[in-house]
Amino acid sequence: MRAVTWHGPKKIVMEERPRPMITDPTDAVLRVTSSAICGSDLHLYLGSAPGMQRGDVLGHEFMGFVEEVGPEVKHVKKGDRVVACFDIACGHCRSCSRGAFSGCDITNPSKDQEMMYGARTAGMFGYAHVTGGYEGGQTDYVRVPFADVNLLHVPKDLPDNKLLLLSDIMSTAWFANELGSVGPDTTVAIWGAGPGTCQRASVSASQRVRGAPRIILIDNQHTCRLACTHAHTHTHTHTHTHTHVKEALERLVPGGPDVCIEAVGFHYCKSLVHAVMVKVRTLMETDTADILNELIYCCRKGGTIACIGVYVGLVNGFNIGALMEKGLTLKAGQTPVQKYWGHLLEMVKSGKLDPTMIITHELPIEDAPHAYKIFNDKTDGCIKVVLK
Repeated sequence: MRAVTWHGPKKIVMEERPRPMITDPTDAVLRVTSSAICGSDLHLYLGSAPGMQRGDVLGHEFMGFVEEVGPEVKHVKKGDRVVACFDIACGHCRSCSRGAFSGCDITNPSKDQEMMYGARTAGMFGYAHVTGGYEGGQTDYVRVPFADVNLLHVPKDLPDNKLLLLSDIMSTAWFANELGSVGPDTTVAIWGAGPGTCQRASVSASQRVRGAPRIILIDNQHTCRLACTHAHTHTHTHTHTHTHVKEALERLVPGGPDVCIEAVGFHYCKSLVHAVMVKVRTLMETDTADILNELIYCCRKGGTIACIGVYVGLVNGFNIGALMEKGLTLKAGQTPVQKYWGHLLEMVKSGKLDPTMIITHELPIEDAPHAYKIFNDKTDGCIKVVLK
């Protein structure tokens, strides 16, 4: 079968791989019809995430048809059309029983992550070995553990592109709004208007469904910002690129936004100091505090910061004093997709949410190396790529 594999920073290689088999009685094998490249895949593409190994199969946003099931799978059968979630949960451990599926106690065998965090979170498809080293979905076939928990039945009368993003970024957009308790009286500022950081989806979830009266996007990528505005002409969204973000926000929202959403991630440095420290990460830091510090600086007193951008390790110069003295609430996490995707599917079916607005490119899977390049470089008007 065809598979998109990682061979080092900015080196994506198409390989022929053996088709996966059922290895546990709760497994399913999925024949993939669509997969997407996510913004968090760029951390891998650029070689910034720890624990990648040459030949790892990429991809954590995918869907298709069930090809085979193990003997203990009860709710999924061969031929079912399904979406897979990026987080792999067992469904019965302490974390899963509380709805914290992305914190599953069972599915991630990484001792490195346990040493780093004091516990292991859920395994993830197509990501680094600190999240389990599972083969991803940018391929023809993929094994899905605990299929009854990690596959969602979807209707056959909707196209893949309306359903695919339930696997991650649509659910993550909703999760960010949940973390921030976004509602009709909430002014929201979102850092990261790029594709894959789910900002367009976050805006849609906030404005059309949750009723936030004002949303401000902050990004330094002009083309992504314009595309984001174009995709949301039905909203009152403000996009802004400015060196002094605090001053610009004060003009728009005196006192600062109620909720600030971090959807950028750990390796985008704004300052030379943090860029140097990240470069020599073994001695100084693995992640930068630049973006989080900017959110803390800009958020109103008593406001909330929701962090769904990926962070993996340690930072220096974190402005904890401002966080505490301003009385801010900081919430963060990987999305427990299984908690939200059923509700979001109903909104897609009813037309309240339309994830297709962010998809600009559909390419054959053989073009994955090119797709990663234009996605990372933000060329050819690329906002979101779906591989077929």
